[in-house]
Amino acid sequence: MSADLSRLAAWLRCPVCEADLEPVDRLTLGCANGHRHDVNKRGYVALLGGGTKHLGDTTEMLDARDLVLEGGAYSPIADAVAASAVGSRVLDAGAGTGHYLRAALSSLPQALGLAMDLSAQAVARAVRSSDRVDGLVADTWRPLPVRSDSADTVLDVFAPRNLPEFHRVLRPGGTLVVVVPRTEHLGSLRATGSMLDIPSDKADDVIATAEPLYALLAREPVAYDLALTPSLREALAGMGPSARHAATAAVIPSEVDATRVSVDVLHFTRR
Repeated sequence: MSADLSRLAAWLRCPVCEADLEPVDRLTLGCANGHRHDVNKRGYVALLGGGTKHLGDTTEMLDARDLVLEGGAYSPIADAVAASAVGSRVLDAGAGTGHYLRAALSSLPQALGLAMDLSAQAVARAVRSSDRVDGLVADTWRPLPVRSDSADTVLDVFAPRNLPEFHRVLRPGGTLVVVVPRTEHLGSLRATGSMLDIPSDKADDVIATAEPLYALLAREPVAYDLALTPSLREALAGMGPSARHAATAAVIPSEVDATRVSVDVLHFTRR
Protein backbone atom coordinates (compact mmCIF):
# COMPACT_ATOMS: atom_id res chain seq x y z
CA MET A 1 0.00 0.00 0.00
CA SER A 2 2.06 2.92 -1.30
CA ALA A 3 2.13 6.46 -0.03
CA ASP A 4 1.22 7.59 -3.55
CA LEU A 5 -1.90 5.42 -3.54
CA SER A 6 -2.91 6.89 -0.19
CA ARG A 7 -2.35 10.37 -1.66
CA LEU A 8 -4.58 9.57 -4.63
CA ALA A 9 -7.27 8.06 -2.42
CA ALA A 10 -7.36 11.18 -0.25
CA TRP A 11 -9.03 12.99 -3.17
CA LEU A 12 -11.64 10.40 -3.99
CA ARG A 13 -15.03 8.99 -3.12
CA CYS A 14 -16.76 5.92 -4.53
CA PRO A 15 -18.77 6.61 -7.71
CA VAL A 16 -21.26 3.92 -6.67
CA CYS A 17 -22.11 4.87 -3.07
CA GLU A 18 -20.16 8.12 -2.47
CA ALA A 19 -18.24 6.70 0.52
CA ASP A 20 -14.58 7.73 0.85
CA LEU A 21 -12.08 5.55 -1.00
CA GLU A 22 -9.00 4.08 0.68
CA PRO A 23 -6.17 1.79 -0.53
CA VAL A 24 -7.03 -1.89 -0.01
CA ASP A 25 -4.00 -3.36 -1.76
CA ARG A 26 -1.17 -2.28 -4.05
CA LEU A 27 -3.35 -1.32 -7.04
CA THR A 28 -6.88 -1.24 -5.65
CA LEU A 29 -9.00 1.40 -3.97
CA GLY A 30 -12.10 0.44 -2.05
CA CYS A 31 -14.83 1.85 0.17
CA ALA A 32 -16.40 0.61 3.39
CA ASN A 33 -19.36 -0.74 1.41
CA GLY A 34 -17.22 -3.25 -0.48
CA HIS A 35 -16.91 -1.52 -3.87
CA ARG A 36 -13.48 -1.95 -5.46
CA HIS A 37 -11.75 0.10 -8.17
CA ASP A 38 -8.53 -0.86 -9.94
CA VAL A 39 -5.72 1.67 -10.16
CA ASN A 40 -3.74 1.74 -13.39
CA LYS A 41 -0.08 0.85 -12.91
CA ARG A 42 0.76 4.31 -14.30
CA GLY A 43 -0.78 5.78 -11.16
CA TYR A 44 -4.29 6.91 -12.06
CA VAL A 45 -7.77 5.50 -11.52
CA ALA A 46 -10.85 5.43 -13.78
CA LEU A 47 -14.10 6.09 -11.91
CA LEU A 48 -16.63 6.38 -14.71
CA GLY A 49 -19.40 4.45 -12.99
CA GLY A 50 -21.78 3.20 -15.67
CA GLY A 51 -19.81 4.75 -18.50
CA THR A 52 -20.42 7.94 -20.43
CA LYS A 53 -21.84 9.10 -23.76
CA HIS A 54 -19.11 11.74 -24.10
CA LEU A 55 -15.76 11.24 -25.82
CA GLY A 56 -12.30 12.00 -24.50
CA ASP A 57 -9.54 13.57 -26.55
CA THR A 58 -7.79 11.39 -29.09
CA THR A 59 -4.05 10.84 -29.34
CA GLU A 60 -3.94 13.24 -32.29
CA MET A 61 -5.74 15.96 -30.31
CA LEU A 62 -3.40 15.51 -27.35
CA ASP A 63 -0.33 15.67 -29.59
CA ALA A 64 -1.66 18.91 -31.09
CA ARG A 65 -2.30 20.31 -27.61
CA ASP A 66 1.23 19.44 -26.54
CA LEU A 67 2.67 21.25 -29.55
CA VAL A 68 0.67 24.40 -28.77
CA LEU A 69 1.03 24.48 -25.01
CA GLU A 70 4.55 23.19 -24.50
CA GLY A 71 5.73 25.47 -27.29
CA GLY A 72 4.55 28.48 -25.26
CA ALA A 73 1.77 29.73 -27.55
CA TYR A 74 -0.64 30.05 -24.59
CA SER A 75 1.89 30.96 -21.89
CA PRO A 76 0.12 34.25 -20.96
CA ILE A 77 -3.05 32.25 -20.27
CA ALA A 78 -1.14 29.74 -18.15
CA ASP A 79 0.48 32.62 -16.23
CA ALA A 80 -2.94 34.16 -15.47
CA VAL A 81 -4.29 30.80 -14.31
CA ALA A 82 -1.27 30.23 -12.08
CA ALA A 83 -1.62 33.68 -10.52
CA SER A 84 -5.23 32.92 -9.53
CA ALA A 85 -4.62 29.52 -7.91
CA VAL A 86 -4.42 29.30 -4.12
CA GLY A 87 -3.95 26.74 -1.37
CA SER A 88 -2.36 23.32 -1.12
CA ARG A 89 -4.75 21.23 -3.22
CA VAL A 90 -5.63 22.03 -6.85
CA LEU A 91 -8.14 20.08 -8.94
CA ASP A 92 -8.03 20.60 -12.71
CA ALA A 93 -11.33 19.56 -14.27
CA GLY A 94 -10.74 18.78 -17.93
CA ALA A 95 -7.01 18.83 -17.33
CA GLY A 96 -5.91 17.44 -20.67
CA THR A 97 -2.17 16.90 -20.55
CA GLY A 98 -1.90 18.79 -17.25
CA HIS A 99 -0.23 21.92 -18.64
CA TYR A 100 -2.33 24.46 -16.71
CA LEU A 101 -2.28 22.34 -13.56
CA ARG A 102 1.51 22.26 -13.64
CA ALA A 103 1.54 26.04 -14.12
CA ALA A 104 -0.64 26.45 -11.03
CA LEU A 105 1.51 24.09 -8.99
CA SER A 106 4.64 25.99 -10.03
CA SER A 107 3.23 29.02 -8.19
CA LEU A 108 2.30 26.91 -5.15
CA PRO A 109 5.48 24.98 -4.23
CA GLN A 110 3.85 22.88 -1.48
CA ALA A 111 0.64 22.08 -3.36
CA LEU A 112 -0.56 18.80 -4.87
CA GLY A 113 -2.76 18.47 -7.92
CA LEU A 114 -5.44 16.16 -9.28
CA ALA A 115 -5.71 15.97 -13.07
CA MET A 116 -9.26 14.92 -13.98
CA ASP A 117 -10.20 14.23 -17.58
CA LEU A 118 -12.45 11.93 -19.58
CA SER A 119 -9.47 10.81 -21.68
CA ALA A 120 -7.35 8.13 -20.03
CA GLN A 121 -4.55 9.02 -22.44
CA ALA A 122 -4.64 12.63 -21.28
CA VAL A 123 -4.61 11.67 -17.60
CA ALA A 124 -1.69 9.29 -18.18
CA ARG A 125 0.30 12.14 -19.74
CA ALA A 126 -0.59 14.52 -16.92
CA VAL A 127 0.48 12.06 -14.21
CA ARG A 128 3.69 11.26 -16.05
CA SER A 129 4.53 14.96 -16.35
CA SER A 130 4.85 15.70 -12.62
CA ASP A 131 5.34 13.76 -9.41
CA ARG A 132 2.99 16.24 -7.72
CA VAL A 133 0.01 15.27 -9.92
CA ASP A 134 -2.44 12.42 -9.29
CA GLY A 135 -4.84 11.27 -12.00
CA LEU A 136 -8.57 10.61 -12.28
CA VAL A 137 -10.51 9.52 -15.36
CA ALA A 138 -14.06 10.80 -14.86
CA ASP A 139 -16.94 12.54 -16.63
CA THR A 140 -17.33 16.18 -15.58
CA TRP A 141 -21.05 16.10 -16.38
CA ARG A 142 -21.74 13.44 -13.73
CA PRO A 143 -21.45 13.65 -9.96
CA LEU A 144 -17.71 13.83 -9.44
CA PRO A 145 -16.05 10.91 -7.62
CA VAL A 146 -14.20 13.51 -5.55
CA ARG A 147 -14.60 14.10 -1.82
CA SER A 148 -16.52 17.17 -0.68
CA ASP A 149 -14.44 20.13 0.54
CA SER A 150 -11.25 18.51 -0.77
CA ALA A 151 -9.83 21.24 -3.05
CA ASP A 152 -8.65 24.78 -2.40
CA THR A 153 -8.71 25.63 -6.12
CA VAL A 154 -10.63 24.17 -9.06
CA LEU A 155 -9.36 24.98 -12.56
CA ASP A 156 -11.60 24.82 -15.61
CA VAL A 157 -9.70 25.89 -18.72
CA PHE A 158 -11.56 25.58 -22.05
CA ALA A 159 -13.43 22.67 -20.47
CA PRO A 160 -16.99 21.62 -19.55
CA ARG A 161 -18.27 23.18 -16.31
CA ASN A 162 -20.24 21.35 -13.63
CA LEU A 163 -20.62 24.35 -11.35
CA PRO A 164 -22.68 22.66 -8.58
CA GLU A 165 -20.17 19.82 -8.32
CA PHE A 166 -17.21 22.20 -8.37
CA HIS A 167 -18.90 24.04 -5.49
CA ARG A 168 -19.27 20.81 -3.53
CA VAL A 169 -15.65 19.72 -3.89
CA LEU A 170 -14.26 23.19 -3.10
CA ARG A 171 -13.53 24.04 0.49
CA PRO A 172 -15.49 27.00 1.96
CA GLY A 173 -14.04 30.15 0.47
CA GLY A 174 -12.24 28.11 -2.19
CA THR A 175 -11.27 29.48 -5.60
CA LEU A 176 -12.70 28.58 -9.01
CA VAL A 177 -10.72 29.68 -12.07
CA VAL A 178 -12.55 29.47 -15.41
CA VAL A 179 -11.03 30.33 -18.79
CA VAL A 180 -13.40 30.93 -21.71
CA PRO A 181 -12.61 32.17 -25.21
CA ARG A 182 -13.86 35.50 -26.52
CA THR A 183 -15.57 35.81 -29.91
CA GLU A 184 -12.39 37.00 -31.61
CA HIS A 185 -10.25 34.16 -30.22
CA LEU A 186 -8.29 32.61 -33.12
CA GLY A 187 -10.51 34.61 -35.45
CA SER A 188 -8.31 34.31 -38.54
CA LEU A 189 -8.46 30.51 -38.24
CA ARG A 190 -12.21 30.46 -37.64
CA ALA A 191 -12.71 32.60 -40.74
CA THR A 192 -11.34 29.73 -42.84
CA GLY A 193 -14.10 27.38 -41.62
CA SER A 194 -11.61 25.18 -39.81
CA MET A 195 -12.96 25.84 -36.31
CA LEU A 196 -16.30 26.19 -34.56
CA ASP A 197 -17.72 29.64 -33.82
CA ILE A 198 -17.74 31.08 -30.29
CA PRO A 199 -20.87 32.67 -28.75
CA SER A 200 -20.43 36.40 -28.17
CA ASP A 201 -21.61 36.29 -24.54
CA LYS A 202 -19.80 33.20 -23.28
CA ALA A 203 -18.15 34.80 -20.23
CA ASP A 204 -21.34 36.68 -19.34
CA ASP A 205 -23.28 33.42 -19.41
CA VAL A 206 -20.76 31.71 -17.12
CA ILE A 207 -20.87 34.62 -14.65
CA ALA A 208 -24.67 34.66 -14.58
CA THR A 209 -24.94 30.89 -14.17
CA ALA A 210 -22.32 30.87 -11.42
CA GLU A 211 -23.82 33.74 -9.40
CA PRO A 212 -25.97 31.67 -6.99
CA LEU A 213 -22.94 29.60 -5.93
CA TYR A 214 -19.93 31.86 -6.47
CA ALA A 215 -18.91 35.49 -6.11
CA LEU A 216 -16.93 36.90 -9.03
CA LEU A 217 -13.63 38.34 -7.81
CA ALA A 218 -12.08 39.29 -11.14
CA ARG A 219 -12.59 39.12 -14.89
CA GLU A 220 -9.19 39.35 -16.52
CA PRO A 221 -8.93 39.67 -20.30
CA VAL A 222 -5.85 38.05 -21.82
CA ALA A 223 -5.30 39.06 -25.45
CA TYR A 224 -2.29 39.14 -27.75
CA ASP A 225 -1.26 38.47 -31.35
CA LEU A 226 0.31 35.12 -32.14
CA ALA A 227 2.55 34.43 -35.13
CA LEU A 228 1.72 31.16 -36.88
CA THR A 229 3.89 28.51 -38.43
CA PRO A 230 2.28 25.80 -40.58
CA SER A 231 2.53 23.25 -37.76
CA LEU A 232 1.10 25.66 -35.18
CA ARG A 233 -1.82 26.54 -37.49
CA GLU A 234 -2.75 22.89 -37.83
CA ALA A 235 -2.27 22.16 -34.13
CA LEU A 236 -4.51 25.02 -33.03
CA ALA A 237 -7.28 23.69 -35.25
CA GLY A 238 -6.68 20.10 -34.18
CA MET A 239 -6.37 20.39 -30.40
CA GLY A 240 -9.95 21.23 -29.45
CA PRO A 241 -13.56 20.16 -30.06
CA SER A 242 -13.47 21.48 -33.61
CA ALA A 243 -11.25 18.52 -34.46
CA ARG A 244 -14.29 16.24 -34.17
CA HIS A 245 -16.16 18.07 -36.92
CA ALA A 246 -15.88 17.75 -40.66
CA ALA A 247 -15.04 21.43 -40.98
CA THR A 248 -11.53 20.72 -39.80
CA ALA A 249 -10.90 18.96 -43.09
CA ALA A 250 -10.70 22.42 -44.65
CA VAL A 251 -7.19 23.46 -45.58
CA ILE A 252 -6.01 26.57 -43.73
CA PRO A 253 -4.49 28.93 -46.31
CA SER A 254 -0.76 29.50 -45.90
CA GLU A 255 -1.30 33.27 -45.93
CA VAL A 256 -2.93 32.98 -42.49
CA ASP A 257 0.35 33.72 -40.73
CA ALA A 258 -0.99 35.28 -37.50
CA THR A 259 -4.02 35.16 -35.26
CA ARG A 260 -5.41 36.80 -32.14
CA VAL A 261 -5.51 34.92 -28.84
CA SER A 262 -8.32 36.38 -26.73
CA VAL A 263 -9.83 34.87 -23.58
CA ASP A 264 -11.42 35.85 -20.29
CA VAL A 265 -9.94 34.45 -17.09
CA LEU A 266 -12.73 34.42 -14.50
CA HIS A 267 -11.77 34.21 -10.85
CA PHE A 268 -14.57 33.21 -8.45
CA THR A 269 -14.76 32.39 -4.77
CA ARG A 270 -17.17 29.82 -3.38
CA ARG A 271 -20.10 31.37 -1.50
